[in-house]
Amino acid sequence: MRIKSLLVLLASVSLLVSCREKTIDPVGTTTDQEVNKWVYDNMKTWYYWNDKLPASPNYEQGTKSFFESLIYRFDATARPDGDRFSWIQESADELRASLSGESKSTGMEFRIVRYASGSDDVFGVVTYTHPNSPAANAGFKRGDFFTKINDQKLTTSNYYSLLYTGDGKKTFTVGTLDGSNRVVDGTTTREVTPTVIQANPVYFDTLFTQGAKRIGYVVYHQFIPGPNGSSTKTYDLQLDNIFNNFKTQGINELIIDLRYNRGGYVSSATNLASLIGRGVNSTEVFAIKEYNKVITPELEKEYGKNFFSDRFLSKTQNVGSNLNRIFVLTSGNTASASELLINGLKPYMDVVVVGLRTTGKNVGSITISDDKKKIKWGIQPIVSKSFNSLRQSEYTNGFKPNFEKSEGVFLYPYGDARDPLLGEALAQILGSRVARQGVDVTTLAIKAGADVYSTIDEKAGGGNMFEELPVH
Repeated sequence: MRIKSLLVLLASVSLLVSCREKTIDPVGTTTDQEVNKWVYDNMKTWYYWNDKLPASPNYEQGTKSFFESLIYRFDATARPDGDRFSWIQESADELRASLSGESKSTGMEFRIVRYASGSDDVFGVVTYTHPNSPAANAGFKRGDFFTKINDQKLTTSNYYSLLYTGDGKKTFTVGTLDGSNRVVDGTTTREVTPTVIQANPVYFDTLFTQGAKRIGYVVYHQFIPGPNGSSTKTYDLQLDNIFNNFKTQGINELIIDLRYNRGGYVSSATNLASLIGRGVNSTEVFAIKEYNKVITPELEKEYGKNFFSDRFLSKTQNVGSNLNRIFVLTSGNTASASELLINGLKPYMDVVVVGLRTTGKNVGSITISDDKKKIKWGIQPIVSKSFNSLRQSEYTNGFKPNFEKSEGVFLYPYGDARDPLLGEALAQILGSRVARQGVDVTTLAIKAGADVYSTIDEKAGGGNMFEELPVH
């Protein structure tokens, strides 16, 4: 087996092309059995748990069912080391596009929340909108509520079809709060038509100054280097510019907001870590990758032993010399490359976690597709396990926060000290509760039940971390 021939299959990992609504027309036709054999061959080579694959799989199944039959499925009791994250997608084009932040949507990220009464009725709360998207242009912003779509009340049984059936215009009824802080129907409606959105993950940054404290704050939504199909690392460069400004401004504290960051590319995690780490340079190890026993010797033969270590970059914009610690804002959505950042920085500085326990994903995946385009499917199998420079990888249950906080249902704009997560981080830095602009947060507690859905859950394929193998 030669690794170069296998890498042809992976050329799409760093060159992500096309958009969500497009599909690849297969050359000729392929049977399920042909596709399934292609899937099995690649899983046998790359899958981290390839020694757990069935010896005689049933090739007669449909491709999705066949793929599921191969997975070494996680079970808290029987297989606590199992797989929670591998997946397959019928269109490789759509798979690649989504991993680079491109999708067809209104440009509005949101949560669907039950009412406190326990009824089947639900309402939406906007977590954020993408700039210049249909939703943003219609007036939606972080913290807005909606209760109806096309004049139909949202319920647990209809919200998904109302949100995602059809590509045409949708009319949202904007919710408001009644005297009991309950979300009710408002009188305002907004019309939004889904379109192809390229999300910029570098969402917000600002500087807080109080006394001797100069605090940089960055909201980062996904670890992707640049737009889908682009060879320019636009978003990595944008972060470089932000940190260059932080360095010029002399920040001595840093808050990174990853509450909605489900993961992304290891290269972008390495870039961000290199802007933050104290005393790091290109000789220091950020992360170590462990592959299965089949592919490991081939990778070592092709690229050498250093291939398995991701080293920091030497960045002139690095602010680490002025930092003893960083604060990372998290939620249950914080996953994968976000957790890699936390774990990789821990040997070099204190990492203070504020928010909720993270997902617990210490493994990475690659995108595999058929370069001949005869097979249109794309698979995203877990292929590696990640460690930091101290060989630590014990976060399969997520990182427990140092200071546990939930953002709640009443959402404040990014950069507003009334936000529970940001407010707690600022309070820990400044040694006192930050002024809340005369507003008692407790009076704004929304009467609501549990979340039933979040668009963030579907970002980056459910929280994956993407390896970028060298392509010849």
